[in-house]
Amino acid sequence: MAPRANWKGFLRLSLVTCPVALYPATSESEKISFNQLNRATGHRIRYLKVDADTGEEVPNEDIVKGYALEKDTFIEVTKEELEEVALESTRTIEIDEFVDKSDIDPRYLIRPYYLRPDGKVGHDAFAVIRETIREMGKVANGRVVLTNREHIIALEPLDKGLVGTLIRYPYEVRSEQEYFEEIQEVKVTKDMLDLAKHIVNQKAARFEPEKFEDHYETALIDLINQKRAGKPITPKEKPAARNVVDLMEALRRSVGQEAAPAKAAKPTKKPRKAAAGQKEMLMPIAGKRPAKEAAAKKPAARSQRKSA
Repeated sequence: MAPRANWKGFLRLSLVTCPVALYPATSESEKISFNQLNRATGHRIRYLKVDADTGEEVPNEDIVKGYALEKDTFIEVTKEELEEVALESTRTIEIDEFVDKSDIDPRYLIRPYYLRPDGKVGHDAFAVIRETIREMGKVANGRVVLTNREHIIALEPLDKGLVGTLIRYPYEVRSEQEYFEEIQEVKVTKDMLDLAKHIVNQKAARFEPEKFEDHYETALIDLINQKRAGKPITPKEKPAARNVVDLMEALRRSVGQEAAPAKAAKPTKKPRKAAAGQKEMLMPIAGKRPAKEAAAKKPAARSQRKSA
């Protein structure tokens, strides 16, 4: 099934316009998730929307949005009134400026989206905008309305499409001074820096996300498999906390500790594709086909229906 677009509209650079669709570039659906249960019955917990005063359940059609002026005083705003707040960015991403990527503080980055032409028309205009951004080596900043809010979006070329990253507004980013003010001023000696740099050089590598494994997700899968198999759950011993008494000695030991595994390092095995999903490691339920077997038979079933 083709992915569903989160937003459809137009991308515009001055007078050059093309229809585009915006898709989420990341997903959390592959991760293990839990439901809340009633311990006594084993039944799922269901949440109801109830009136805070009467305790009665309120149907969705009777629920409106309200802005709190005081504790129990609200201004009601209807869906129609919100739709009348007409912003051009509701249907159009207008490119306002081009900036260097290094100028964007990482704290302002929210989440990435894929942007591609929508339909069979507009591919030429899309290519012109994409290649202009690529040739200039810049990031194109525009505005887009998602989930009833206007966001800044930074566009960059990626292969044949564009990646758009949502950007926070200044009022959404907290000042670091609130947290860093009480950090003590410490003089770091050259010897300490040299040892620390040596450790960094021993750990230097290229960023390859495929090398990283979600150890917590793997531990959750192991826990679920053990419980399904009826095996006893034994808690693992927690690592003991260590107090660093001599920082210089700790750095020296770290250098020696990092050097030893480096010599005996073996070629790392090729990691499985993240797209396959961690959940495939779960034990198959009795009476059902494993996920991979079922998936392998689905295309055959589709082709039979087409030929019929």
